[in-house]
Amino acid sequence: MDHTKTTEKILSIDFGGSHIKTAILNEEGKLLTDFQSIKTPQPATLSASLEAIQTLVQNFKGFDKISVGFPGYIKNGIVRTAPNLDQETWSNINFSEQLSKLLGKPAKVINDADMLALGVISGSGLEMMVTLGTGFGTAFALDGKLLPHLELAHHPITTKKSYDEYIGDNAYDDVGKKKWNIRLKKIISILKTVFNYDTLYIGGGNAKHINFELDANIKVVTNKDGIDGGAKLWQQN
Repeated sequence: MDHTKTTEKILSIDFGGSHIKTAILNEEGKLLTDFQSIKTPQPATLSASLEAIQTLVQNFKGFDKISVGFPGYIKNGIVRTAPNLDQETWSNINFSEQLSKLLGKPAKVINDADMLALGVISGSGLEMMVTLGTGFGTAFALDGKLLPHLELAHHPITTKKSYDEYIGDNAYDDVGKKKWNIRLKKIISILKTVFNYDTLYIGGGNAKHINFELDANIKVVTNKDGIDGGAKLWQQN
């Protein structure tokens, strides 16, 4: 009798505002292929995005499952909102179902900050992830399990601005590095008080601009650090 264990391969897709990247992982989250990318369509309508993904993955063969980190509010694989993409075509779209039909494999879709969090969390206590990029992404996990996603990005932090508007790309360009860091300090102070996290992770392209000392329980991470999130997504109950 053959007792050889079959290891499933996972196509992990990072759907970003500027590029869509993908690679194949094993069940432990180790890279089996190099990442390849394609520019995100502009405008990033549903049909244009599916076409781009189909073009991108034609060189990837033999995967068994699909994991997607998507820049929007996702509930049970359904995109509720995607404010940084083409909002009209993404409202209440079952993207996991669309991808399964397109690529012929089961798919799971979660918010991109949630996906990164899965790859970097320690699994101990209340852990929070924030991403500093086009907008302000957030994710929470308790003892290694993702908690329901909160769109903190759209919560007001001033009388006129949401977190997205206060600390996102456009804000950095408008106010400059010094004032942007002052704003980030304010946000971290609020998060510390409101959520009393055990560990805070900071990711996203603008994390490189942080110029002040962080608390011992705050860690700056990269997408590379969280690469195995696409595999861990299939281990979540």
